[in-house]
Amino acid sequence: MKDLKEFEKKSGLTFSNKNLLKNIFIHRSFLNENPKLTLESNERLEFLGDAVLELIVTEHMYQNYKNPEGELTAWRAALVRGKNLAAVAKKFNMGEYLYLSKGEEKMGGRTRDLLLANVFEALVGAIYLEKGYEATKKFLTKYLLDRLPEIIEKKIYLDPKTELQEKSQEVFGTTPTYEVLKEKGPDHAKVFTISVFLNDKKLGAGEGSSKQAAQTAAAVNALANWTKIKN
Repeated sequence: MKDLKEFEKKSGLTFSNKNLLKNIFIHRSFLNENPKLTLESNERLEFLGDAVLELIVTEHMYQNYKNPEGELTAWRAALVRGKNLAAVAKKFNMGEYLYLSKGEEKMGGRTRDLLLANVFEALVGAIYLEKGYEATKKFLTKYLLDRLPEIIEKKIYLDPKTELQEKSQEVFGTTPTYEVLKEKGPDHAKVFTISVFLNDKKLGAGEGSSKQAAQTAAAVNALANWTKIKN
């Protein structure tokens, strides 16, 4: 197995449970190709890390910003999108340590944002198990939450539809569609309710004063539930 001391040095994290550290980097494809190995993929750690990440980000926003729920939700979705998580993973060269199948390796798995975002979420889950909530919060504050001011200032959070499309294509090989479910109010003050679908499966819904705003809200709702959707 790979020597992860270099990763610990780069990240400033030292794990007493070396099996937990190793587990962060084991992709399911590697186990499918090596069925005799008695190892576990990083998917359960990723599941835990996703929840811990969302809680810490949400707590930070609640304590530091007085904005409406809709804006906070959009900011959070922008902050925890795969591209940002992958960027932090790249900072620590996490792709180098991944255990991948030969096929995934040939497809460039070590540099794919989706895999890197997943391994970062697994890292968050492992930090939480090894060191607890406060240590995880400290790590995320240093390496991820510092990106939030730029997201707000540059209004990067206004494009969740693109992120949802990229995620849907990556995982399911198809793009989402939007459908107007309801219109209410006078012409000068319309409110639209729109749902977003992947094939016939409803991913989320949202309201807005324009169809574009309602689609954006629906995409944000879908991204908030992405862990459940992709499973």
